Amino acid sequence: MRRKIIAGNWKMNKTPTEAIALINELKPLVATKDADVVFCVPFVSLIPAVEAVKGTDIAIGAQNMYFEESGAYTGEVSPGMLVDIGVKYVIIGHSERRQYFAETDETVNKKVIKAFEHGLTPIICVGESLTQREQGITIDFVRQQVKIAFLNVTADQAKNAVIAYEPIWAIGTGKVATTEQAEEVCSAIRMCISEIYDVATAAAIRIQYGGSVTAASAADLFSQKDIDGGLVGGASLKADFGKIVNYK
Repeated sequence: MRRKIIAGNWKMNKTPTEAIALINELKPLVATKDADVVFCVPFVSLIPAVEAVKGTDIAIGAQNMYFEESGAYTGEVSPGMLVDIGVKYVIIGHSERRQYFAETDETVNKKVIKAFEHGLTPIICVGESLTQREQGITIDFVRQQVKIAFLNVTADQAKNAVIAYEPIWAIGTGKVATTEQAEEVCSAIRMCISEIYDVATAAAIRIQYGGSVTAASAADLFSQKDIDGGLVGGASLKADFGKIVNYK
């Protein structure tokens, strides 16, 4: 039985002072023994966030990282830097990174490999645009993203990865994929992993749904066979995130 994982992607929100205040508000609300809970906060808030969750089961994740160890990469943060301050997870390939900062399937793959080298758990984002869905190529497109992301990743590493299926048309729009749409794509992702590796690896990997998840939609989405939790955007900045985590 795969353990659920529910992660909040705070995006470019909250100063370090505001982040501590929000974490302290959320700590009692997200307490659960039934799921892994992750707060993915902006870089400047990572250190205070790690301190703020000490003594709890909450993990802290970064929203991005670079695929080199060090060097002349102004403005970038390395995986070693994240590990040194106590970060456990890192979001890789979010659609906003792909759209606004020209990230590609190939750079996503480099980051995934580097994350595993440092013991970070990557939350690998995949998902289609509205045009791609309307043209009926959602499954083909997402399978391509998955296959390239896992290039040269071992089966043992893949078992510990998290994949977040986020239809781009549902991110921040208030639109949520139907339960059937979300399960269809998450099932296809699991099948793709079984083709790349084997059935055991596919059964172990955790697949989240993301895209305007709310307290009202969480229970139905997370009860699906192939959906192992959510990557939550705007709702993770509110007290309602506690209701999403404790969706049962």
